[in-house]
Amino acid sequence: MPGSRHRRGWVLSSLLLAGLAAGYGIFRFEARPPAAAPAAAPVPVETARAGRRDVPVFLTGIGTVEPFNTVTVRSRVDGELQQVLFREGQDVRKGDLLAVIDPRTFEAALQEAQAKLQQDEASLANARLILDRDAQLGKDAFASTQAVDNQRSAVQQLEAQIAQDQAAISTAQTQLSYTRIAAPIDGRAGLRLVDEGNIVHASDVGGLVVLNQLHPISVISTLPQADVPAIRAALDKGATPAQAMSREGGQEAGGQWLATGTVELIDNKIDPQSGTLQVKSVFANADDALWPGQFVELRLQVKTLPGVVTVPADAVQRGPAGAFVFVVGADGRVTTAPVTVGPIADGIAVIEKGIEPGQTVVVHGQYRLAPGTAVTEAAAGTGG
Repeated sequence: MPGSRHRRGWVLSSLLLAGLAAGYGIFRFEARPPAAAPAAAPVPVETARAGRRDVPVFLTGIGTVEPFNTVTVRSRVDGELQQVLFREGQDVRKGDLLAVIDPRTFEAALQEAQAKLQQDEASLANARLILDRDAQLGKDAFASTQAVDNQRSAVQQLEAQIAQDQAAISTAQTQLSYTRIAAPIDGRAGLRLVDEGNIVHASDVGGLVVLNQLHPISVISTLPQADVPAIRAALDKGATPAQAMSREGGQEAGGQWLATGTVELIDNKIDPQSGTLQVKSVFANADDALWPGQFVELRLQVKTLPGVVTVPADAVQRGPAGAFVFVVGADGRVTTAPVTVGPIADGIAVIEKGIEPGQTVVVHGQYRLAPGTAVTEAAAGTGG
């Protein structure tokens, strides 16, 4: 019917117009240029500047602390230990009385020797009187030459006996002095090995107490034979500083510096089994930071590199082509700089070639970087 055709035409016209409008919208959307990607945010890093400084060069080895002197105090005579006059762990001085052994037997021996001397001195005096008388009589032919010679021989025998008596007295005095045991060195007493009342003998192996000298104290360390020329050259120039450090993880991991001293000597041979050389260093140890038997890390300063370029050791990275650092440019973006690295110690790396003093290098946060990456200084504790 006419009305139905009219409505159908109107619907078709509306659909056609809607299709044209949608197509034009799609065309406008596809023709619009794509939006620019948002710029990447700068990576937070920690940085430091390369600088010049004098850098000491160290040789490092493992050492054992040993007493400068150690003495096992023993009795030199047999007898009862009457007194112990030291305390365990006590510091003693050379000559301090440590113990007393029953002296009565040795006093009696001394008195006997002295009495024998007096007896022989009296006999000698009488023999000399007889000799003088015989010699006078011999001048007047009232005594034979033989009698005078015999008496002179008797006097000489008694003089020899006097010398023997004096030696016996000296021996008895020495034996008596051994009943008073004195400290032979300055040192610290260890545990008491024998109690009062025991019978001690000169042949006893254990002794009464061990004294260790702790002030000064020594450290015996080992170095590879390849380091021998360097340590010898250092010793030829004069006193060579030595530093002892605890081995609990080293300084970087919380280790503790214990003492500073000097190298005393190097051993006169290299151990062919291990290819190492022993080095003895001496420390004043006024604060008892070093203790006998303790293991320490020992560092010997063999020379000083003057005015070299340095950066924090954490700035140095390792790659397939070798060592490099990230250098921050004036535009705030990083580039990689290959470097030649020298000695590294105490968190400082010597850079022999590759960067100049004053350049800024990345110390922490490198794992997120690539050449051209923009960086910003991180707040404390946020660097990677």
